[in-house]
Amino acid sequence: MTSSEVAMLVAIVVLLLISTFLALAETALTRMTRSKAQALAEDGRWGSDRLLDLVSHPERFLNAVLLVVLVCQLVQATLTGVLADRLFGPWGLVIATFVNVVLVFVLCEAAPKTWAIEHPEKAALASAPPVHALSRFWPLKWLSRGLIGLTNVILPGKGLKEGPFVSEEELLALADVAVEEEVIEAEERVLIEQIIEFGDTIVREVMVPRPDMLSVDADFRVADVMEVVLLNGRSRVPVCGEGIDDIVGIAYAKDLMRADRDGKGTAPVTEVLRAAHFVPETKRIAELLPEMQARKFHLAIVVDEYGGTAGLVTLEDLLEELVGEIVDEFDREDPMTETQADGSVKVQARMAVDEVNDLLGVELPEGDWDTVGGLMFHLLGHVPEEGETTRHDGLLLRAEQVQGRRIGVVRIERVTVTDATDAVDGVGARDEAEANS
Repeated sequence: MTSSEVAMLVAIVVLLLISTFLALAETALTRMTRSKAQALAEDGRWGSDRLLDLVSHPERFLNAVLLVVLVCQLVQATLTGVLADRLFGPWGLVIATFVNVVLVFVLCEAAPKTWAIEHPEKAALASAPPVHALSRFWPLKWLSRGLIGLTNVILPGKGLKEGPFVSEEELLALADVAVEEEVIEAEERVLIEQIIEFGDTIVREVMVPRPDMLSVDADFRVADVMEVVLLNGRSRVPVCGEGIDDIVGIAYAKDLMRADRDGKGTAPVTEVLRAAHFVPETKRIAELLPEMQARKFHLAIVVDEYGGTAGLVTLEDLLEELVGEIVDEFDREDPMTETQADGSVKVQARMAVDEVNDLLGVELPEGDWDTVGGLMFHLLGHVPEEGETTRHDGLLLRAEQVQGRRIGVVRIERVTVTDATDAVDGVGARDEAEANS
């Protein structure tokens, strides 16, 4: 071999080593999370400070690394082809292709990336200092930025400053993987999902609706209100003036007992009232919870867009969105769902549509209504009679209990569409009878 051929061989080996290291670094750094890098930095691991800086700003190093890898591979492939042609003549092209496709892929791509996946911390900490220095090399930095700018001109988009983006679905999928690998418990995954949904939930979805509110009139005596509170196991009760839409204050059980002990049992309850807090029904509960904590109140009256009372919401209602139902010794609620022998399911009409979909694995539509009862009103277009049914997407919904104009229980079962009439969504039994007549 001549001196020039030896020089080319040395250059090929150096370029392959650089490509191997950068392939390892790319995989290790892109798979390293910021929280993990923060933990390594808190432990004082060597190179962790640079690692945290790189992970916090991936756009500062990733383009430069990819550019160097591309240049190394192109130059190495060219030199390999020239050297193989000189040494082996016509067979040089075949040998060069084998080296670049097989050996380079296995030794310089697959092997280092696999090792980086198997040893993420070691790979990330070892590669962080060199890559950090590479990313601060200003000629390379400006060259990579210029090429990316040219790319953005050709293919305009949001740019790197607005990304990367992680959707809620991707976060939940990551949690599912963590459960499968036993990194977190299934209950922790449920809590993660509830926390995500907590930020999107509004007060109307969790409040006690107006018909279920327990309230007393303002002309009640202290002793009378205290009896109502004790019989129903409440610590607070709204007090109405001229009807339910005129909430004049909140009566606290402690205040009532203190007044009764002081001999004021016959006094009007208005003498011991505290101010009521009012919130709109469209307020996000993620905003209401810290407000309750800061202003130190546990109950708020929910008002609609016209100023009327829509219901009430308590601190317990908000916490239940995170940790599930909280049942105490005074709760006497019917089960939210009951599975029947024929496979159908009875659900409380006040149950949220999205909860029914998750629980039963169905796809009931969501819209301006929040509950299954509201969905039946929408599909039927009128107040149903007890036993009236409606269909939607292969599901039969039956109003099992109707009290006045309110649906109490809805029975849901899967049905087979047998004719064109049954296939129409939202057709009620009464409507079908009228059509047949």
